[in-house]
Amino acid sequence: MLIAALPADTIRWGYRAITVTGCGDGRHAVAFTNGATITADLLMGADGAWSKVRPMLSRATPTYAGVSFVETTIRDGDTRLKASADAIGGGTLMAVAPGQGILAHRHADGRLQTYTALARPEPWFDAIDFRDAETALARVAAEFAGWASHLTALITMSDADPVLRPIHALPVDHRWDRNPGLTLLGDAAHLMSPFAGEGANLALYDGAELARAIVAAPNDIGTALAAYERELFPRSAEIADASAQNLVQFFGADAPYSVVSMLAPKLL
Repeated sequence: MLIAALPADTIRWGYRAITVTGCGDGRHAVAFTNGATITADLLMGADGAWSKVRPMLSRATPTYAGVSFVETTIRDGDTRLKASADAIGGGTLMAVAPGQGILAHRHADGRLQTYTALARPEPWFDAIDFRDAETALARVAAEFAGWASHLTALITMSDADPVLRPIHALPVDHRWDRNPGLTLLGDAAHLMSPFAGEGANLALYDGAELARAIVAAPNDIGTALAAYERELFPRSAEIADASAQNLVQFFGADAPYSVVSMLAPKLL
């Protein structure tokens, strides 16, 4: 709906930034993989976890959070894996234990999408060849020996190739000094684990607040960006801290009881 509300030529698809260079006057040149270049008076880095804009403002880089997801998908799961679909119910299932978990979602079209979580070092995953899907998923499922078969089937019965998704995060208190013509929003500004459930919400809110700040000071972009960042930093730090704490709740020594305690007040 948001895209449909924009003029047709507002978004230019097929542009992926590879370098950002300061021009020395608050303007920045951006080079793209398709060979195009632009020079911007105002550059907003909304380019995700591995932002090319962020290094112009901050030396912080995402670090591994200690947990990785293996994403799998089962099409027509309602009929192919009825017991698994019934266990998920009408929304999301979270089966967690210390250091591991199976997080699955049932889509309206019958797809069962699963994120198998393992608290393992990155070299553990590097040793698995995920191009060999059957062998890789069997190796992941072996970490769940003794778990119910309708849960492990969500791992081994995938129709799609598995996708390894290491979880990374920026420092909870990530911030930067004001730099003319530049700012960040979304994951580029406050990458965090998904365990606060606020990543997309924050990105949308960032965009709205940045627009509000610019409208309030259209002739002084520096003042607008300073006002935006002044509110951004504490807002994102609070949620990033909650996300980091929730990750421990999900996969720490007290799981799953810690998750039940965390969610119980929200379910009342």
